Amino acid sequence: MKAVILAAGEGVRMRPLTLENPKPLLEIAGKTFIDHIFENFPAEVTEVVLVVKYLADKIKAHCGDNFHGRKIHYVGGSDKGNAYSFLNAKPFFEGDERMMIIYGDELPTKKEFNECISFEYSWLCYQVSVPQKSGIATIDELGRILEVIEKPENPKSDWAATGLMVANASVFNYAPIQHKNGEYYLTSMMNQFCHDNTMMVVRGAPGRPQLTTPEDLALWEKLYLEGKV
Repeated sequence: MKAVILAAGEGVRMRPLTLENPKPLLEIAGKTFIDHIFENFPAEVTEVVLVVKYLADKIKAHCGDNFHGRKIHYVGGSDKGNAYSFLNAKPFFEGDERMMIIYGDELPTKKEFNECISFEYSWLCYQVSVPQKSGIATIDELGRILEVIEKPENPKSDWAATGLMVANASVFNYAPIQHKNGEYYLTSMMNQFCHDNTMMVVRGAPGRPQLTTPEDLALWEKLYLEGKV
């Protein structure tokens, strides 16, 4: 099984830490985000497509062609949003082969990865206190994700969709839809995939803070060392 890691962004909200290092190479407890991801990947993931753009050479130097025993491919990112960055990974997939998609600044636990892979298609979600600030999943009584709405005024749940999904390569066939801010987000393609497939929610561990700013990073390090994330 192949995974796509979206690692092209500039990490603007994490500045000044990302002025010299891309966000996936920031560290928690002496280990980069991307190392945490690879160490927690399920055994089914044997090959990874890394989508890079900002400070790409640093990510390539860190990961090389084989990282944590997995073959690595590289493609360039896009300025139009992460949907078009993701589309650049299409040549590495055929038909409707199953795949994992993860953002390079997500830090799921081994348990969360394994639970996601236990379903044919799934999306990791965390419960949040202010759903109006997140991409919120609409979930039916069977645990199926019907859609994800970015920063809804009237949220239908308090479960925020993260950047960890299990889907198949047919997702590349959906056209990205432009957001009102002008960018094209992968969420718009995943919503179309959810409409045509059974996408199950995986409810992540409670109490995990966001990882957006330097202050968040300091909190994450503290909680990680205490064994709480």
